[in-house]
Amino acid sequence: MTGTLAASPWTTWGIAAVATAGVILRPFAWPEFIWAGAGATLLVLLGLVSASEALGGVAKGTDVYLFLLGMMLLAAVARHAGLFDWLAAKAAVLARGSAARLFTLVFAVGTVVTVFLSNDATAVVLTPAVAAVARATKAEQPLPYLLVCAFIANAASFVLPISNPANLVIYGSHMPPLLAWLPRYALPSALSIFATYAVLRWTQRAALRQGISSEIERPRLSAGGTMAAWGIAGTAAVLLAASAFGLQLGLPTFLAGVATAALVLLRSRSGPMTVLRDVSWGVLPLVAGLFVLVEALEKTGVTSDLAGLLQALAQRSATLAAWASGVALAVGCNLVNNLPAGLVAGRVTEIANVPEHVRAAVLIGVDLGPNLSVTGSLATILWLIALRREGQSVGAWTFLKLGALVMPPALVLAIAGVFAFG
Repeated sequence: MTGTLAASPWTTWGIAAVATAGVILRPFAWPEFIWAGAGATLLVLLGLVSASEALGGVAKGTDVYLFLLGMMLLAAVARHAGLFDWLAAKAAVLARGSAARLFTLVFAVGTVVTVFLSNDATAVVLTPAVAAVARATKAEQPLPYLLVCAFIANAASFVLPISNPANLVIYGSHMPPLLAWLPRYALPSALSIFATYAVLRWTQRAALRQGISSEIERPRLSAGGTMAAWGIAGTAAVLLAASAFGLQLGLPTFLAGVATAALVLLRSRSGPMTVLRDVSWGVLPLVAGLFVLVEALEKTGVTSDLAGLLQALAQRSATLAAWASGVALAVGCNLVNNLPAGLVAGRVTEIANVPEHVRAAVLIGVDLGPNLSVTGSLATILWLIALRREGQSVGAWTFLKLGALVMPPALVLAIAGVFAFG
């Protein structure tokens, strides 16, 4: 029985599809990691992937786990030290009672955080800060500001190589130097960010007519909060340096997070549990399960088949290949999440040896496409988890209706921008 199952790729695809659907829909309100983990476990039990292959798949995610741990530690210690409350007060003062001005301010900050700290940092670090801003300004409708954290996390995620871990997956060991990356993605990124702001601002125009308070208490930033702020800034500098030297980002991020947390806790004389209990530990088994699902899919030969199709299409028309692959991945990421999609896409483009603008369109599809649905990217899943911690929620259908308006214009303009300079 096991051998028959193992011989059929349909069984693997079916299990992967059901596990992904569980992550997306969260039946019985079970956490996302349960569904990803259950799918991975079932694949091993049925012999569709061996235990050693599953462990190998899990091990491939080591850099991602370290990166996420570092970012979650930074977010937890910043929250504990009162940095978010202090920033919220500053933002409220700058907004001067204007909901629209506050929206633009949050969007600008989200862009900077995504560019220099990654889209996952925007979801993990910025979301609780924005929730604090909404509370401080007594905004009756906080959702427009929280939505910014989700959409800009993907829209600005290809400005720099470090802006999205998926970028490292797509290019692998062939990452372009920073000075080659910037001119290649500057215009596509600018178009993506502008289009996302314009459409999101237009869709939220009614909510942004609300009045917000500018008369709020201004808390004093503690020494621990200052130290947390310097830790976040230092982490951004470390990531830029690591990217410039072509180093993996996970370990530097983790060490920066641990060092910042240790210094802040020592200063405040608090125990480590005050920070560790704020870390969303379920994210790690979720990512591990997704890596195992990808490992199983690769065994079915799907990557080599897709590489053959892409290579044939590129030989026929590189422009057509770029548009077709970019759009297909933008949609596909919302069916399987952009982490596994990026892993498969990176391997496919490597095998197919496609022209550079085709690879760029693939990367844009993987990075920007997830703005269509709540589970299109790991960053958006992290955003959902952060929302739940703040007592907020956004339904899948609500997000999809908005994403269907926001994502397509940004995608079309960004891919078109790839061809602007030939």
